[in-house]
Amino acid sequence: MEQKRQMAETLAELAVQALLEEVNLTPKPGLVDQENNGAHHDLTLDMMHRSAESLRPVFAEIAAASYGREPNQSLREDIAAIGRRGEQVMLSVTSGINTHKGAIWSLGLLVSAAAGEAELSDPEQTSERAGRIARFPDRYCPVASTNGSKVKAAYQVPGAKGEAQQNFPHLCKVGLPFLQNAREKGISETNARLDTLLAIMSELDDTCILHRGGMKALQAVKKGARNVLDNGGTSTTAGRLALMRLNQRMMERFVSPGGSADLLAAVLFSDALQKERSLKGGVAVGNVTI
Repeated sequence: MEQKRQMAETLAELAVQALLEEVNLTPKPGLVDQENNGAHHDLTLDMMHRSAESLRPVFAEIAAASYGREPNQSLREDIAAIGRRGEQVMLSVTSGINTHKGAIWSLGLLVSAAAGEAELSDPEQTSERAGRIARFPDRYCPVASTNGSKVKAAYQVPGAKGEAQQNFPHLCKVGLPFLQNAREKGISETNARLDTLLAIMSELDDTCILHRGGMKALQAVKKGARNVLDNGGTSTTAGRLALMRLNQRMMERFVSPGGSADLLAAVLFSDALQKERSLKGGVAVGNVTI
């Protein structure tokens, strides 16, 4: 079906663009951007670009598999299998380095939710539907101890899985409202997005930070992110100086807010999707209502 194919390609394009816009956003504390590699010795901007582009067919396949389907265990397991294959695609272009595993999970669920229902009227509805999908069990998920699972067990935090199962609260209640409010204040798009990242960092129990630096590092990063915003955000001189101090401390601790970056990409995807709404409340992209 032509409409299904166009819908899948469009959602995949929005997802990849969100990943590219996130990594290109500069300057980000502790993260790869156009200035440096942040607190990473094994990642580069080019690698992040290649990784994002490699996921285009993965997101398209998730969208096609989800087209017109209601959230259930079968759908959950189908898109999980696609996501696991997507991880292997990602690893093949990054020489085994994990660049976007978390993003495959979060954006994959949001793409699936958007593809399954043409009448979704706002990001909260899309996130709620994604949460319904995430709450179904995956009987075929490999049982393996990962950095994320160890951190979740050690610190009793939700992690990426819990964030999705709770309907993406840091997307709907923190990230998107902050981004929209910043725009209404006339803040430039770059600074609005940077401030949105900092707002997420100030609230999220980021498992990437916990993995590298523990609870002390997480608390310091949250405090530092709030301090940037309290000083007027990245569009002010005081805020920029606070951002530089935060980045320096994160580099010294060798911590990176990877979970927050994934959620910023989810915010950018949801924001772009919302802009494509049709008059009837569906999501119109080009001549196709998705």
